[in-house]
Amino acid sequence: MKSRRKSMIAKMIKIVAVITIVFVMGASRMMEGTMHEVEAAGRSVTIDSCLISGTDVVCGLKTNSIPASDDGKFYIYANEVFEDGATGDIVAVTDAGTSVTVSFPLQYNTAESNLSRKFLVAVKQGGQMVQVSDEHYITNPEAIATCTATRKDAGIKGILPDLEKSSKEEVQTLGIKQIVYNIALDDICVDETVPGAIPFPYNGKTYYFNQGMISKYDSMIRSFNIYGVQVTIVLLNRGDGIYTQHLVHPLATGEEREECPGYALNVEDEAAVNHLKAIGAFLGQRYSGYFDCGQVDNWILGNEVNARTSWWYTSSDSLDFNVGIYVKAFRILYNEMKSMNANVRIYNSIDQEWNRKSNPGSFLAKEYLDQFNYYMNREGNIDWGLSYHPYNSPLYDPYAWNGPEVWVKEDITTPYITMQNMDILIDYMHQDEFLSPTGEVRSISLAEIGYTSSFGSENQEASIAYGYLKAASLPDVDAFILFRQTDDAHEMESHLALGLFDLAGNPKPSYEIYKNLGTANEAEVKARASEIIGMDIDEMISQNIVWTRSGNGVVQ
Repeated sequence: MKSRRKSMIAKMIKIVAVITIVFVMGASRMMEGTMHEVEAAGRSVTIDSCLISGTDVVCGLKTNSIPASDDGKFYIYANEVFEDGATGDIVAVTDAGTSVTVSFPLQYNTAESNLSRKFLVAVKQGGQMVQVSDEHYITNPEAIATCTATRKDAGIKGILPDLEKSSKEEVQTLGIKQIVYNIALDDICVDETVPGAIPFPYNGKTYYFNQGMISKYDSMIRSFNIYGVQVTIVLLNRGDGIYTQHLVHPLATGEEREECPGYALNVEDEAAVNHLKAIGAFLGQRYSGYFDCGQVDNWILGNEVNARTSWWYTSSDSLDFNVGIYVKAFRILYNEMKSMNANVRIYNSIDQEWNRKSNPGSFLAKEYLDQFNYYMNREGNIDWGLSYHPYNSPLYDPYAWNGPEVWVKEDITTPYITMQNMDILIDYMHQDEFLSPTGEVRSISLAEIGYTSSFGSENQEASIAYGYLKAASLPDVDAFILFRQTDDAHEMESHLALGLFDLAGNPKPSYEIYKNLGTANEAEVKARASEIIGMDIDEMISQNIVWTRSGNGVVQ
């Protein structure tokens, strides 16, 4: 039995962060293609801000040393995400200076829209345009949003619903406050040849969406909203739709393409990027709560995107490349959705493999998060959220409160972050460089977590109680969403009986546990969990007491 002290964790985080920065800076000077190669030497101009003001974009530029130029001018370029250097459109020209403010038209919802473009400063040297600043995106797209529906933030208790049971009001009976559901772009995107397709004119072109699928999602989302349930949607790119093949990244196509359930989005050409902009705008508008189609408060882009060969496939094993294209897709969807619904939140998604890869094709969750945050700060800080999946390790381990000591550590070097050591992640997100533009800790959604009953219903009961109560004790956690409501036969082949209902539709003992958590009957749940665990669960959580056991987690 051990007790964790948050001050020690914070100190360890700072030490490790300094070591990491020193190592990365040295490595980036020695190796081409490493994490910070994007910071080219000689970019002496800083774009401090790019903000929408009325119908214009206003950029603030600063420099301690005005770069030499042929004409004493700064040229502001607006690039699409797939364009690098001084290759896009020149949207403004201004006299060079140490502190300059420049504006140009937003041109919203036109073929020349600047909403999701990236901006840079160039000067003319020897008749050639030379980039002298890093890129910067608009960071306040919500400034033009006409939809500002109040978010349905009523509690963290959530579930991946079984829609058949939901229609029988089981979600309401369980006291669920949030649900998560997957939408694949392959299912909703069509073209004008499909009968009844929903037209969506945007940026000078008309795009089309599947009437049948969209109507089903409308009905589902409205139904949950009626009962005050907050909806989170995970956007997936399965790569199998006949109308969405161009949305699959070029390095996720061809003979080398693996059989993955998720593929990286194509941010490399104009047609795909424009389509992605329209998708973001369409979904952000339709599910803003203003059009009788339902309200989605949270969007998660992809699933466990650090698991490259499993969920966000490309053939490249470069961390910087994979994070870079994910960031571009994220920027597009963030700006397009927030321009429609000011109060929507957009999340990235990583798994629990903090410092260990169970699959060599994956990236460490910590290194992916670090690199994502680096790009976000470098190119304009926005209010992104973190979706984290703190499963046990191994996934089928039945003890949420007593993990294998080899996998669950009490400091930043831990191989895995589970609910036991979740405060490590919380402390990490409290660092200054991870804070939102307003200086707040970002929204953290535990949007997928589950505990198996394959090794006894009692273990599932206690694990669910421990996981939920631990999450509820952490103010920065905005969602605890169980995966799933009903067992899945395929998952059970791997000892993952994660549902509150078995395959026959019968509620397990864990059903009553979850139903009573967060209610007046919670004391009974705590007593039951304490009995199973062998210690008072309130004491264990309030004192950050962590039990670990020897071995690798294989259940005998």
